[in-house]
Amino acid sequence: MSVKALPKSQVVPKRIRVAGMKLALTGLALAVLFLFLIPMAYGIVTALKTDNQFSEVGAPWWPASERKFVYEGEEYGIYLVPINGEIRELALYKKGRKSSFFVDPQNPEAGPFEWEGQWRQLERAWEPDPQWENFVEAWNTIDFLVLLRNTFFYAAITTFGAVMSSALVAYGFARFRIPGKGVLFMLMLSTVILPGAVTLIPTYFVFLKLGWVGTWLPLIVPTFFSWGTNVFLMRQFFLGIPRDLDEAAMIDGASPFRIFTSVILPMSGPALTAVALFHFFYAWNDFFGPLIYLAGHPEKFPITVGLTAFNNLYSQSTNLIQAASLISAVIPIIVFFLAQKQFMQGVVITGVEK
Repeated sequence: MSVKALPKSQVVPKRIRVAGMKLALTGLALAVLFLFLIPMAYGIVTALKTDNQFSEVGAPWWPASERKFVYEGEEYGIYLVPINGEIRELALYKKGRKSSFFVDPQNPEAGPFEWEGQWRQLERAWEPDPQWENFVEAWNTIDFLVLLRNTFFYAAITTFGAVMSSALVAYGFARFRIPGKGVLFMLMLSTVILPGAVTLIPTYFVFLKLGWVGTWLPLIVPTFFSWGTNVFLMRQFFLGIPRDLDEAAMIDGASPFRIFTSVILPMSGPALTAVALFHFFYAWNDFFGPLIYLAGHPEKFPITVGLTAFNNLYSQSTNLIQAASLISAVIPIIVFFLAQKQFMQGVVITGVEK
């Protein structure tokens, strides 16, 4: 009796499995990217629409305007009219209840002709017509230069203060032997989870007694005393720098502060960039702080508060609101792309995902 050998199980080559995994990851990344870009795409499309497009029934989702045809010196709207089993684009010359008169834009010499049907049930013909002037109108409607100047001033000063103070505090936690250093570090991190609503009223009361309400000081001064998240990021990076470099600098007579400025900081470019961008974007988008402490001083408003006032005045002009919002996002996007490489290195090295 002959015995048949069992067929060998087919094993997928490693090259194919790796290629399939890369393809799946790429597809997943593209899907996530698509979801994240939907709001941006919606904002751009909305900013380029006309005012009438929002109120017209059956208007397309893309920026467009109603097609018109000039006949005998007057403009007439073009409709999609079914005639003899085909859809034709015809200009509505004279409206009627049961029949209307149309003109063929391809053959206007033939003159108006009657069409049996209700013209209100016809769809309008649209043509692409992006309204780039919406950005110019939004720019001229509010004083963007003042808003951008205030916002950039606020973001730049507080970013410098946040990075400088966080680097100094993180250097102390990473390099010096301090009694109870672990407890102090955990206490500092615990402030991150403290809700802002808990400290809002006491903090406002203190600044009010100091006479700082109505000025930039309540928004700028606290950033020069470091934030727990920034200190954590910087400390994690400093711990990865070999102590041999510190010891070599000490042999050459360098003081701890000289080691910090000449050894630690030059090697911490990625971490400094990551912390700077984190805070810059936070300050650029900060709304609640300026709204509270700068109330009654519109000349000091940043762009977030200025856009809110703009939205209240032009709540019906959705296209202008979106155009103004996109203008305000130009500078953060440019800053991010210019520092993207350093930012990603800092995020990866410190072990914290954005």
